[in-house]
Amino acid sequence: MSEGKPPAFSPQKKQTIERMVDQYQTALLRTCYLYLGDRALAEDAVQETFFKAYLKLDGFHGACSEKTWLMKIAVNICHDMRKTNWFRHVDRRVTPEMLPEASVSYEPLGQELIVAVMNLPPKLRETVLLYYYQDMDTNEIAEALGIARSSVSDRLLRARRKLRNQLEGRVIP
Repeated sequence: MSEGKPPAFSPQKKQTIERMVDQYQTALLRTCYLYLGDRALAEDAVQETFFKAYLKLDGFHGACSEKTWLMKIAVNICHDMRKTNWFRHVDRRVTPEMLPEASVSYEPLGQELIVAVMNLPPKLRETVLLYYYQDMDTNEIAEALGIARSSVSDRLLRARRKLRNQLEGRVIP
């Protein structure tokens, strides 16, 4: 495809993307919102995710799940958005009340745990959110984040320790 030209329209690709939107839009929106702390930015990130997925759909051959592939695109878009100068100067603290509604109730986890997760360092938080919140396994997370599976396991271990200590009243630096 040459630069400046719109992607070729394909009814089959359109149907595939529409199915992916129906299936993954809410999960992607929640993940992007947690990364960006702003619903409008999260919606933009999700829209950009599906646009990029449409453009690259012919290159997706199922080496990982669709969800993993889309999460990888979304995480990269969120990382790029967070790098912008404008983004760094805006207060984007996320509180549990600000999260879009989940299709599954997370009431048993308690607000204290959610706040503790949101207070984790970004690399630990993103790993915890993908593992527990998006129900991705360590291989899928490694693929989505572009890191080794052992790094995912290490991040989960460190995050669990920090959460345990934080919830017991101690904070580990």
